[in-house]
Amino acid sequence: MNDRNTLDAAEAASAECGCAPSPTESRALAKSGISRRGALGLGALSVVALSAFGLTSGVSAAYAASYPSWDDVQKAKQNEAAAAAEVTRIEGLIAALTQKVAETQAAAQVASDEFYAAQQAYFAAIAEAETLQSKADEQAAVADASARKAGQVAAQLYRNGGDDTSLELFFAGSADNADQLLARLGTMDKLLEYNQSVYDDAVAARNSAQSLSDQAVVARNERDRLQQIAEEKMQAAQAAADAAQAALDEQSTYLGTMQAQLAALKDTTATTVAGYQAGVEAEAKARREREAAEAAANAGGNSGGGGTPGTGGWVRPHGGHRSSGYGPRSQQCNSRGCSTSWHYGVDLANGCGAAIYAAYGGTVDYVGPNGGYGNYIRIQHGSGVGTGYAHIKPGGFAVRHGQWVNAGQVIAYAGNTGGSFGCHLHFEVYINGQYTNPINFLADRNIWV
Repeated sequence: MNDRNTLDAAEAASAECGCAPSPTESRALAKSGISRRGALGLGALSVVALSAFGLTSGVSAAYAASYPSWDDVQKAKQNEAAAAAEVTRIEGLIAALTQKVAETQAAAQVASDEFYAAQQAYFAAIAEAETLQSKADEQAAVADASARKAGQVAAQLYRNGGDDTSLELFFAGSADNADQLLARLGTMDKLLEYNQSVYDDAVAARNSAQSLSDQAVVARNERDRLQQIAEEKMQAAQAAADAAQAALDEQSTYLGTMQAQLAALKDTTATTVAGYQAGVEAEAKARREREAAEAAANAGGNSGGGGTPGTGGWVRPHGGHRSSGYGPRSQQCNSRGCSTSWHYGVDLANGCGAAIYAAYGGTVDYVGPNGGYGNYIRIQHGSGVGTGYAHIKPGGFAVRHGQWVNAGQVIAYAGNTGGSFGCHLHFEVYINGQYTNPINFLADRNIWV
């Protein structure tokens, strides 16, 4: 009776404050099989509303406390009506959890694809700015060389035009001397023409260098703009990934128990609730043991030098051989898309599930999906240096966003996610956000990949 009064009061209060469910929320509640009254009593309205609108905030402690306990199940099982109500309650909670996981994962995938597209656009802008600046530098060098050459010719003309031999030939008056003079003057005319050509080349090269330099400035501004967009997209993708992981964690924590509770409520035999509870606990223990054994096996799998220290505190991020280097490459395609024509990192292949190590100590500032990179981790090490780790296997993250990691710490396990063509680690190094050759970077620290 007290529960009914509480529910009636809650309904009245929600109507008065204007926080009663909207038509959209009501439809979501109807789909879940949870009544308005049941939702108020269980706190499930917030979860269904979140999933209905795709919101990514985590479930509150108040909602978490509304999950049924085994004592609730035991009491409900003693009364047919109570058991039926508890079945409806649990089925609604399971549906809400499942829907929230699906929707947050879908939102995370969309956000990760946008992050990947923005990151690749930024990388392309880096290449464009560098190409234009390189061409500008080449033209400036041509202009300088042409100017020096023109100066040398002018100096030669000055010396030849003022020597006594030329004057003697001019005043001598003989035919032979005239021929020599004409020949000398002809040579000087050619030199003058040549020098004018050299000068024109110098001016053209200087103008081209200035034009290219101006274009490079514009390209660098565009590069910086795209870098900002990429960072914003990364933050949005991280928020979406965090929400999806929270929903998955919540499902992992409660789903198995609620399924067992549901089975216990529907079981009309003499099987005790305690028996179902014991089965859930035994399964959870077995899962923990399997995960611990897998982690120990992967952590020990250090073949090929993964985790081997270099100098300055850096370590090799993965074992195995180099399967693809840095720089230009021919595109490959499969059902998941095509590889880029420029490889921004180095690929190390040590087998599916092999451990991936933090190359240096730092803060993890991204953990989640990243388009063609598949599951991806980025670590900021300080002084503008960062590293990226891609194609991590599903469920293969061993760290969380915001976590501090030490050099050589296992952060993930190799997989074949994203635009990958086989299990491996795609490893990148960033200097002030811009990619650089990771092979040379590691070699400078006595790490060979």
